[in-house]
Amino acid sequence: MEIYYVLDASAFINGFKLISKNNFTVPEITAEIKDFKSKLYFDSVLEDGTLIIKDVSSEYINCVNDIISESGDILRLSLVDKKLISLAYMFNEEGKEVKVISDDYTIQNSLRIMGIPYSGVMTEGIKGIYNWKKICQGCKREYGEDYPFEDCEVCGSRLFKKRIKVDKLGLVLLFMVQTLSIPDML
Repeated sequence: MEIYYVLDASAFINGFKLISKNNFTVPEITAEIKDFKSKLYFDSVLEDGTLIIKDVSSEYINCVNDIISESGDILRLSLVDKKLISLAYMFNEEGKEVKVISDDYTIQNSLRIMGIPYSGVMTEGIKGIYNWKKICQGCKREYGEDYPFEDCEVCGSRLFKKRIKVDKLGLVLLFMVQTLSIPDML
């Protein structure tokens, strides 16, 4: 079975050589490729038909949003990133063998959760699965990804995104150790 490569801007920027005729990306990637050498390469593979620009329907984007909202990656991915992942998801759902080429760790994390193969060009790739949460710096209240503000509604402090590692059993392991006071333990 032929592999369908889905290419992020980093594939072109970091010099990934297209070896197949099944190379795809989304239209918005063109705006992310800014340096002359990468843009020249991108334009040449597009012109010779080695690269195909393909848009993805909102149906697949919505499915991907539902899947990645559990991990919190939705907080860190741009619309372009989500469309790229959705294109890979669409090919996967159509029964095609797909591989995403990206050096973006958040894209790789989402793909790993979804069981879609990926590879980096300049990086080895992620070693585990990570989730993200919005946490208040002051009172430590946790917010869902749909909370639209940057400040805590309770104490007014800024929110930050906290990385949480998920082990193979799906258990959440916190990177930041929370110290418990004696009254909390009683």
